[in-house]
Amino acid sequence: MIRLVEPSPALHASWLASMQEFGGAVLHGYSTFRFEVEELAVAAGFERWLERERLQNERGIDGFVPATAWWIVDDAAPGTVLGSIHLRHELNEWLLAEGGHIGYGVRPSARGRGVATAALLLVLERARAMGIERVLLCCESDNPASRATIVAAGGVLEDVRESAEHGRYERYWIALG
Repeated sequence: MIRLVEPSPALHASWLASMQEFGGAVLHGYSTFRFEVEELAVAAGFERWLERERLQNERGIDGFVPATAWWIVDDAAPGTVLGSIHLRHELNEWLLAEGGHIGYGVRPSARGRGVATAALLLVLERARAMGIERVLLCCESDNPASRATIVAAGGVLEDVRESAEHGRYERYWIALG
């Protein structure tokens, strides 16, 4: 069974290994912000990142809205981080236009097994518990796996847009009522 866990030193090495599987590609949903993987590999850097995540959850910092990050694990291998998922508690103008409430990423070796869909459904429950009535998710148009995840969770396409940062992308809403 897929679970969401708070980032912790106990799973630090597995989280790093999951990021390294991306081979330098963009770490969508991993909430690393301005931290480089090399910095996160060192205990002091990881501790700074954990503190940043704690503050981000409480009030939002560095111009970002309040948000919570979780690591995705499976009870079958609870010591292995399969990915990361991030819930923004509110939307600002940019997030409404092209970022959305939720970002996620699944390590390449764990893809194709429903991990992202299961994690997204769990985050939707948490968003509902926080009083969020509907969530926005965005995915690049050339990412059919992410599109399938969003649609499987109830996403309804609002529109397709284009930006310099994301190219062509799709915006989906999920009602939580």
